[in-house]
Amino acid sequence: MQVLGFRMRVQQLDRTDGTLGDTAVLDIGVQDTGPDGGRWALRNRGLAGPVLAEADLATMWTVRGAPHLYRREDLPQVAAAVTPFSDADAGKRIYDAAKPLKAAGIGNLAALDAVATAMRSVVTEPLVKGEVSARVAALMPEPYLRFCRPCDGIHLYEMPFRLAAVRAGLELRAGTSPPVLQPIAGFRPADHVPERFDLIRAYLRLLGPATPKHVADYLDAPVKDVKARWPADVAEVSVAGETRWVLSADADRFDAPRPQAVRLLGPFDLFLQAKDRPLLVDDPARAKALWPVLGRPGAVVAAGELAGTWRPRQSGGKLTVQVALWSAASTRLRAAITEQAEQLAAHRQVRLVEADFTD
Repeated sequence: MQVLGFRMRVQQLDRTDGTLGDTAVLDIGVQDTGPDGGRWALRNRGLAGPVLAEADLATMWTVRGAPHLYRREDLPQVAAAVTPFSDADAGKRIYDAAKPLKAAGIGNLAALDAVATAMRSVVTEPLVKGEVSARVAALMPEPYLRFCRPCDGIHLYEMPFRLAAVRAGLELRAGTSPPVLQPIAGFRPADHVPERFDLIRAYLRLLGPATPKHVADYLDAPVKDVKARWPADVAEVSVAGETRWVLSADADRFDAPRPQAVRLLGPFDLFLQAKDRPLLVDDPARAKALWPVLGRPGAVVAAGELAGTWRPRQSGGKLTVQVALWSAASTRLRAAITEQAEQLAAHRQVRLVEADFTD
């Protein structure tokens, strides 16, 4: 399929080496959820070893409140890029927290700034999330707080807490669970967003062709706000009978041969984050298996198309990768998947027992 082949190429899933500076997905952020999260996504794009030095990468809660990896040098521009477009946009992104704020006459952006100010005053050194939440909650009035039934306590609403962390100049310490927040040294947000980090342009560049609704769904933003900021330099294309848009500079890049690379994508890899899921997987049963409500598997991508799912089973220093293919696979494809499983084991610093196929 031309569109999926295009996305594989622009997301660099077909390359074997690269640098942080030339890795395109770091412009939009690489979601770092689960053991096969951000760094495995980067490894799938040719980055490994010293290239992934901790000092050069940083993790922040940004799009949809999820942790994302960025180049440390880009954090000021990223902070500007992930700021909600409007007060209405901020209200949509913080979900149910917006209702009590509205009732109290507090604007959503003003609320994020207030939480950020409190967080900045609390986090002067590395501090675990639960302690930050408790201390900040003690500083905030009632409209910012909610009753948490599971722990029978009062907390901040989760999404304002997460989205305010960027505004407070806080990052997540790598490899910590529960998360540890710490100040970003010398942090100051940029006063404008360069085109490279503009999230609408980045979505079109990496997950296009797309509609304003696709982008809005990815950001949890109102479609109205996305349409108001839609780039002028776009070209109209038709995908499965639907009118979509792509950046004009990319309009002639769809006829290139499909990449033949095989990859084991993590459950939250950017390739799987596109908001046109029927284009990725047109069979409802397969889509349900790939995107369950809980416990997502990874995806096998081969020759520009999704070919099945995979799950890791690790015990001590041993790893088995269970692969469920959606159609009969050649010996060559199985060998390529096994090679990828070996790379996953090396990434996890364990030994691969086997790639266990079911199809």
